[in-house]
Amino acid sequence: MRVLGIDPGLTRCGVAVIDGTPGRPVQVHFVGVITTPAKGELCDRLATLHAELSLIIDRYSPEVIAIERVFSQQNVRSAMSTAQAAGIGLLLAGQRGIRVGMHTPTEVKAAVTGNGRADKNQVTMMVTKIAQLKVAPKPADAADALAIAITAAWRGSVEEKYEAARKAYAK
Repeated sequence: MRVLGIDPGLTRCGVAVIDGTPGRPVQVHFVGVITTPAKGELCDRLATLHAELSLIIDRYSPEVIAIERVFSQQNVRSAMSTAQAAGIGLLLAGQRGIRVGMHTPTEVKAAVTGNGRADKNQVTMMVTKIAQLKVAPKPADAADALAIAITAAWRGSVEEKYEAARKAYAK
């Protein structure tokens, strides 16, 4: 399964594209960040995210877009900008008919490290190992996007889980 992982953010939006199946090492096609200027106009920053994510989707044709679920933060401004960036990924998925998987930070940490309370260094170390990379992805947003993509590949999307449960219940 080809997955585009997105760690949403306006200043730095982590992105990673992988091929993967449950419990197996993954093949990394792309890992990096999309940046926008902190003092830029919101509409311009969102347009940049849309354009850059569109290019990545066009180039790699993911079957699933996995996005970190925005959680409540003490800083409302930060939570809003994260949600707006996540919305761009959701919009593109809807426009192109791509399945979506939303994963909480705790779920992502547990999937790649076995510990839902792992710190950023532990996550970076494990995604480097799982993806068999020679160098750890930098900055942390890129490593987080890779962790999100791995989680989706290993655990499947929300829709797949729903469909499996529906089929099991129908029997």
